[in-house]
Amino acid sequence: MRTDTAHRKWNETWQSEDGRRDWSQADPQVLACSAAVLSSGRSDALDLGCGVGRHALALARMGFNVDALDGSEAGIAQLRRDAALERLPIQANQGSMSELPFAGDSFDYLLAFNVIYHGDPEVLAATLAEIARVLRPGGTLQLTMLSKRNVNFGVGDEIAKDTFVVPDAADDKVHPHFYCNAAELVGLLAGFELKSLADIEQKPGHWHWHAVAERL
Repeated sequence: MRTDTAHRKWNETWQSEDGRRDWSQADPQVLACSAAVLSSGRSDALDLGCGVGRHALALARMGFNVDALDGSEAGIAQLRRDAALERLPIQANQGSMSELPFAGDSFDYLLAFNVIYHGDPEVLAATLAEIARVLRPGGTLQLTMLSKRNVNFGVGDEIAKDTFVVPDAADDKVHPHFYCNAAELVGLLAGFELKSLADIEQKPGHWHWHAVAERL
């Protein structure tokens, strides 16, 4: 059974203007980190799990060469429309985060914002291996993960270690979500040099790890 299925719920969300409204503004931490990467002369970026493209568009406006990938057909279609309107040369791809359609050592900066925890430990391990493969040595990975302080940790059915599904959920929690603590996240990033790590409450009760790491 595949567990990286949350894009199916997001595909429904992205099809309406109301559903897209809350996902139109780039996160300030993403803007700050990506600006530092760009200032160092590195400009090839991948927005992994791009949704409707709020970060892909922002990165392209900054001057990055941007590829973007998401499992949602509706999200990719919206990104392509918005990129065309602004004449931004973003390469938008529909695909799986655990099977990236890119050559090795392709990117200087890889953003995985609120995405790679959508699955079980096997999916997560495969995705992190793919991230390490396509990110150049010394490249920057910026990602978020669900914290075990999150109000949803332990809620629903545990289908794999620290992976929960809420069968009657109205949101994407009806699909698998993986949670971790700081030590576990450090272990998951064994192929990277961790530069920063913070447990941030994105909204009341919803704690997410925010990490920046450099590929070894």
